[in-house]
Amino acid sequence: MTQTTIAPERIDEVSSEDVADPDKPWLVIVWNDPINLMSYVTWVFQKLFGYPLAKATKLMLEVHHEGRSVVSSGPREKAELDCYRLHAHGLWATITRSD
Repeated sequence: MTQTTIAPERIDEVSSEDVADPDKPWLVIVWNDPINLMSYVTWVFQKLFGYPLAKATKLMLEVHHEGRSVVSSGPREKAELDCYRLHAHGLWATITRSD
């Protein structure tokens, strides 16, 4: 006599732990320093990010007056690359996850 094995029924339940949060962008922050000239910082923003003079100047002034400015955002890999490139140009930059 042959015995039949019945497979258990699969039930897919989605729990709140399984729901992925949308990927929050990473922010690249440039910090004020006493070494680099404002004109140089503006030039770096234009060169690295392709910002027009007006936007690069605005960001540079935020760094100068407020102590920091978010100059770029995106996936972590892009933020890390942007931060590395800013370091290579002598600017103090960090990355952080957006809220």
